[in-house]
Amino acid sequence: MIQPAFATHEVFNQSPPFEDVDLFAVDRPLVEAVKANGGASAERELSEFGRHWGSAAMADRGRIANENTPKLRSFDAKGNRRDQVEFHPAYHELMAHSAHAGVHNSTWTGDGKPAGDGAEVIRAAKFYMAAQVETGHLCPITMTRASVGALAMQPDLLARVMPVLSTRSYDPSFAPWWEKRGMTLGMGMTEKQGGTDVRANMTRAVREADGYRITGHKWFMSAPMCDAFLVLAQAEGGLTCFFMPRFAPDGSVNAIQFQRLKDKLGNRSNASSEVEFTGAYAERVGEEGKGIRTIIKMVQMTRQDCAIASVGLMRSGLAHALHHARHRSVFQKHLADQPLMQAVLSDMALHVEASTALVMRLCRAFDRTPHEAAEAAYMRLLTPAIKYWTCKSAPPFLFEAMECLGGNGYVEDGILARHYRESPVNAIWEGSGNVMCLDVLRALSREGEAATAVLQALAAETKGLPGAGEAVSFIGKTFRRADGERVARLAVEKLALLAAAAALNGVSLQHAELFAATRLATNHASMYGAVELDGADMRALLDRALP
Repeated sequence: MIQPAFATHEVFNQSPPFEDVDLFAVDRPLVEAVKANGGASAERELSEFGRHWGSAAMADRGRIANENTPKLRSFDAKGNRRDQVEFHPAYHELMAHSAHAGVHNSTWTGDGKPAGDGAEVIRAAKFYMAAQVETGHLCPITMTRASVGALAMQPDLLARVMPVLSTRSYDPSFAPWWEKRGMTLGMGMTEKQGGTDVRANMTRAVREADGYRITGHKWFMSAPMCDAFLVLAQAEGGLTCFFMPRFAPDGSVNAIQFQRLKDKLGNRSNASSEVEFTGAYAERVGEEGKGIRTIIKMVQMTRQDCAIASVGLMRSGLAHALHHARHRSVFQKHLADQPLMQAVLSDMALHVEASTALVMRLCRAFDRTPHEAAEAAYMRLLTPAIKYWTCKSAPPFLFEAMECLGGNGYVEDGILARHYRESPVNAIWEGSGNVMCLDVLRALSREGEAATAVLQALAAETKGLPGAGEAVSFIGKTFRRADGERVARLAVEKLALLAAAAALNGVSLQHAELFAATRLATNHASMYGAVELDGADMRALLDRALP
């Protein structure tokens, strides 16, 4: 290839763009994890998705959508309140491509029942690949998918919504949801005074003949151009979940007033808003007073997607770092052939491989939960633990990936700076790290017998792996301590590591042993590459990561 020439120099020894690749086929750990967890039938479909999302055109859409951030238009030219958010066309194109692939609804049948047959695993593989290209637009995608879990608590409403939600059309027009080709749903839970403590919510809901009128605010409400939102408000019977559309039944714009858009560290392509409800129309979802129980059906799935997206971001960081190292020469050798760089990249590859196996194993549990009690228990206990570990892992991992590229990784021309800014949000959204640990403790206390069975199954699945027996013993003892909450982070991380070793054992025994030896049998060093792997193991990990 002819390199560009400048007046003083020629450009050489720079890695070519990592684009126009099949994001599925070049990711052997993903291919094998999907196959091991019930998604083998979709290999061709996933490869088509991987080629499309790995194209230079999709990468460009992701870049442009983040460089041209959303804008709030509170009023029209005549002074009428409109509360519309404008997005760059690239954002709408990303949404349309995700919708066309069913990333927002393929885990449900047309009547809102779980699709089964590996649908969760197959859809998760798409979500994981899309996250490598542009993560911000996935916020409304994940909320739309997850909302069906909560809407199932109100079957009559679900029956009305599903014919529009179940299409693979993306319709960005500002119109009543029942007139559209497809729809998206958002969520509003937190308020200024409460944050995670939604029982402190002060927003009020008053029943009227045609539904409820809601007055109050939400401090964070993401994707404000969704066609409807699930919100929490205090009704006569207590905290209740409501379906709040952008348009009232008479076709008028609902009384949802966006005060401003959040200026966020990352997630720039996606709008997040502060909002006031001034007597907004809404319909009840589930019983009055059962709002948390209702919306947690949605939150469990958005937490699942936080974990998947975090692993997708780490995978992208690894792929870009390894691609660069194979093309960049220093001291007469390619970076990828330098012993220290091999140690760093192979350790990172091991982390991503285990994380990928773990989130796909979790998605298998979501697939099987409706019919298998053991899988339902796995899902309830391990969703918060897996979210905790994967989402906490992503920011330092992506920093390491940036460093592999040197200054090229730190500038906004490349994707890694955006990934790095994007990564913290998944640990914060849908419950911070401490909330995840408390949820694990809650599952242990409320369903102790089922949780114990999950731990016993993990012990059986990791039997013989280095440090696994000691990890099982440590987890059991720590969770039984009287001051268990104080040391919950320690136990939850160890639980996630044990689950990752078990999941990886079902994909690659050799790498499960390496992962257990470096993460369970001993505490992993705070820096990647500070573990000892032999040359054959390092080469095998890197060849699997990116052929």
